[in-house]
Amino acid sequence: MTRIRNPTGKEAVEALLASRTATGVVPGLSAAVVEGDRLVWAKGFGVADLASASLATPRTSYLWFSMTKIVTATATVKLAEEGELDLDAPVTDYFPDFSVVSQPRQVSVRHLLGHSSGLANPIPIRWVRPASAPAPGQRAFVRRLLARHRRLRFAPGERAAYSNLGYLVLGEVISEVSGISYEEYVRREILSPLGMGNTDFVYRGPNGHGTATGYQRLWRPLTPLLKAALPRGVVGARRGRYVGFEPFYVNGPAYGGLVGGVEDAARLVLMHLNGGRVGGAQLLSPGSVEAMQRIIPRGGKRDFGLGWYRSGEAALRGPAFVEHLGGGAGFWNVMRVYPGESLGVVVMGNTTSYDHETICDAVVGASWD
Repeated sequence: MTRIRNPTGKEAVEALLASRTATGVVPGLSAAVVEGDRLVWAKGFGVADLASASLATPRTSYLWFSMTKIVTATATVKLAEEGELDLDAPVTDYFPDFSVVSQPRQVSVRHLLGHSSGLANPIPIRWVRPASAPAPGQRAFVRRLLARHRRLRFAPGERAAYSNLGYLVLGEVISEVSGISYEEYVRREILSPLGMGNTDFVYRGPNGHGTATGYQRLWRPLTPLLKAALPRGVVGARRGRYVGFEPFYVNGPAYGGLVGGVEDAARLVLMHLNGGRVGGAQLLSPGSVEAMQRIIPRGGKRDFGLGWYRSGEAALRGPAFVEHLGGGAGFWNVMRVYPGESLGVVVMGNTTSYDHETICDAVVGASWD
């Protein structure tokens, strides 16, 4: 489908994002657009922190949450390209602890990537900790979750249903195969080659300087309930209509642990838009990039590729895209690739939800020449 160009170009996109922050829909937004093989636009709107009134910029760091899964999927496919693992081999070949799961037929690495393993998707509401608290032992954390969710929801490959647990297992597979921690592998083999120097599994700079504070719009009487629902030290002070969150991390880096800004995330999008290459770095082959974006409809709410997905509704309208959302306490993000348009967009915001669809529609309708 041919993109309908907006004659006002990027100004219309900027006005839209500015209106979202000016009207209090979201305190701060950062966005980036790539076209072809280059970053064509990146800008921040509103504030990263209400208390200090520090402005959101393209380098403001947000918690990625589930957008991290595209990095995890990229790392897994990279190891497969290098002959270190077989996507169609049983998960137990690489992570023997997975044998605790009752499997009518064996779950493969590919099943995990495409959310067709049948694994449960336990609610991760308490899978966070204050930034000052020590990280839990990752292997033990995954083992405990698998022990609690041994029964598959359906036979592997039969259909697809989103599973954070599946990506936690992929993190363990990556660690076992590479011989180093999941985090170290991602830093060394993904973030560094792509030049994503301001993205990591920890806040950069002293006291999270340069990072966005997450906010939840909440009726004041419900604040004690939010504090009770989350670990101590995560919920912070109120700012008008919003409850703020103290700096925190996700327990389970492979499913949602990255912290960074849209400029860095745009480099990941460029790689997936350009056959695995950004600048001088060829991270994946064009064939692997295409395979990751190949969506397989299985009749669920979402249709999945290898990491990427799109909703069933989106398949009925154009132009075609693949995406990954990422959201949790205080943050909402989207990373979207329009292969046929040679266009990609990343939007990050510091409240738990807002209308990202209208923003993406404005981006794809504008001229970025």
